[in-house]
This record gives sequence, C-alpha cells and structure tokens, in this order.
Amino acid sequence: QCCGWKGYGLLAPVGSLEAGKSPYGVYDLAGNVWEWVADWYDAGYYKKSPDQNPTGPSTGQTKVVRGGSWSNRAADLRASLRDKVPPTYRNFSFGFRCATSVMK
Repeated sequence: QCCGWKGYGLLAPVGSLEAGKSPYGVYDLAGNVWEWVADWYDAGYYKKSPDQNPTGPSTGQTKVVRGGSWSNRAADLRASLRDKVPPTYRNFSFGFRCATSVMK
C-alpha cells in the first residue's frame, strides 16, 4: 500500500500504514517521502566498495536519497531505491530519518 492510492492524496501520517512496516518493525522505509542519507552519490561506488558496511565516497556533487515517495510508481517503493540530488535541493516529497548504529 502507498499513501497516494490510500486516499491521503500526498503525505500520510508517519506510521499510519501498518502493512508497510518492515520485518524489523520500522515504518515508512519506502514511500511517503524520499529519505536523505549521509552518503555522497557515486554511480560506480558499489562495484568498488567493501561488502560489509560501505560508508560511501568522502566527497561528491550530489547526495543520496532512498525509498521513493508518495508520487513514485508502486514498483519503485523499496528501501533499496536510490537516487541523487544536489544537497541544496528542497521538495515536500523529501524528508529524513534520524538513525544510529546499534551498540553491541
């Protein structure tokens, strides 16, 4: 389910689509809004990055956003969907998630 066809029109309230929850209990990883991430974009980075915990390039011209938004096609709504935008870009279909590594 995505908010565009659920009757919300644009953005849905955070956590309102129970069926969209991840197996780990995380809401809204795909759809609703694109999420800014800390990584700079490099189209070929994953071909040369470490398999475990790639940190992304240290510099770049564009930043990575993930997950798609309410305006994307349903087939694009997945956490692995990745795009690039200038760091100064602003749009109401973009947001962010505060996150940190789990302490072991």
